[in-house]
Amino acid sequence: MSDLIILKLGGSVITDKGTDCTVNRAALAGIAAAIAGAHAARIVVVHGAGSCGHPEAHRYHLDKGATAGETDGIYVTHRAVSALNEAVVSALREAGVPALGVHPLHTGVADNGRLVMFESRHLEQMLALGMVPVIHGDVVMDLSRGACIVSGDQLVRYLAVALKCTRVGLATDVPGVLDGGRVVPEITPKSAHTLQIGNSSHTDVTGGMKGKIDELLGLAREGIGADIFQVSRLGDFLAGNDHGGTKVRGE
Repeated sequence: MSDLIILKLGGSVITDKGTDCTVNRAALAGIAAAIAGAHAARIVVVHGAGSCGHPEAHRYHLDKGATAGETDGIYVTHRAVSALNEAVVSALREAGVPALGVHPLHTGVADNGRLVMFESRHLEQMLALGMVPVIHGDVVMDLSRGACIVSGDQLVRYLAVALKCTRVGLATDVPGVLDGGRVVPEITPKSAHTLQIGNSSHTDVTGGMKGKIDELLGLAREGIGADIFQVSRLGDFLAGNDHGGTKVRGE
């Protein structure tokens, strides 16, 4: 059986983050073609919300939770990210990839903003059938806050462990993690504190690049490394070639 890859597509790659819910269909077509060409790989795709979800979550303050009678934000935000998920799935299927959308709202539970449960047995069965699950950042029910946003990056960390993933890749709109304009070739828990990593300049309720690094460092501590690279190098990552980006590794 081939290795299992979890591929995270950044929201800034598949949407225009400067305009509410504008899908970048040209980028999606290129991504779908690269995934379709990775014939031997078992892949789980996770994508961010970009401009389809972050503005809604910010407007309704879902980063702070939800209370009884104040739940419109859950519906509106989930509707936005689900529409983006459908666009990603459609692009993959048009390229011949047997993709199927999976919504965290239906299968995950959080407590104080962190996932504590996400059913993964159905994902294993999809993979056994040769399918490509496509999961996204979403609203989930939260045992302490009522509801919360779970980012695609948090999902990557959780699922990589649950599914015993062998490779993790984050396709972004930058060539890797940048520090002072240069690509940082490798980040470890020991070196991370020396870097000057900023957050997204657009509305992002999940922490931008710093949030990504925090999640991936947690994953590295559990023995699973990750790679961050520009989406134009996706084919290189899937083939196991050098992608010119950043590797996040344990000590």
